[in-house]
Amino acid sequence: MEFLLGFVIAVLIGLTGVGGGSVTAPALVLFLGVGPAESVGTALLFTAIVKLVAAPVYIARKQVNFRILWLMLAGGMPGVLAGSYLLARLRAGQHRGPLFAVLGATIILMAMLNLYRLFAPRPSASAQDRTRWLPWIAVPIGAEVGFSSAGAGAVGALVLMTLSQISIAQVVGTDVLFGLGLSLGGGGISLGMGNYHGVLALKLAAGGVVGALVGAQLLSVLPPRPLRVALSLWLVSMGGQLCWRAIFA
Repeated sequence: MEFLLGFVIAVLIGLTGVGGGSVTAPALVLFLGVGPAESVGTALLFTAIVKLVAAPVYIARKQVNFRILWLMLAGGMPGVLAGSYLLARLRAGQHRGPLFAVLGATIILMAMLNLYRLFAPRPSASAQDRTRWLPWIAVPIGAEVGFSSAGAGAVGALVLMTLSQISIAQVVGTDVLFGLGLSLGGGGISLGMGNYHGVLALKLAAGGVVGALVGAQLLSVLPPRPLRVALSLWLVSMGGQLCWRAIFA
């Protein structure tokens, strides 16, 4: 079951570009009964492994703007630390209700942002360099990733398209490595705090590595746009279920 779940999630990531944390954490809670804090840490570790497989491809294709990446990580990494600390505090206090509520609301927000990215026009390029704002905007993105494992994919790409003038290919590649850095940072903190399920993460990763390769091949055959719409709507449903669970937690 865990191998299949990791495989399916990785295929969806490859086909749709939707962040792994947005899908993995709620799937672990709803399908496998994992606690909200452990699901976040496990999702971060799983996402880091899957993106480690994909990262060399983007680097080899020169689809990563490293100056932009460093600016994003400069703000994102402290944010991950803050978000992970808040998650640990809530877990220590056994606040399962707020964890379910925030995780569910975050998943819904990320799904809506993905739908917005699909149908909204790309922001027009500006001659003014606004990349100096990237570290400051990356702080709350990192905090959201550390707290819920979601946010790097949808929000990061939207920020890059709005504040930078890099190509769409570099937006995707830079955002993948930005998500990788946050996943490694947040995953490492979760390891230290015990907010993870190690065996489950390895089983998910075993299926995820295979799924990432399959998804890359299917991307040239299947149209990703309808899949992204369907997946985003499904994530809204999953987020709603998590919010409903918060009432009875």
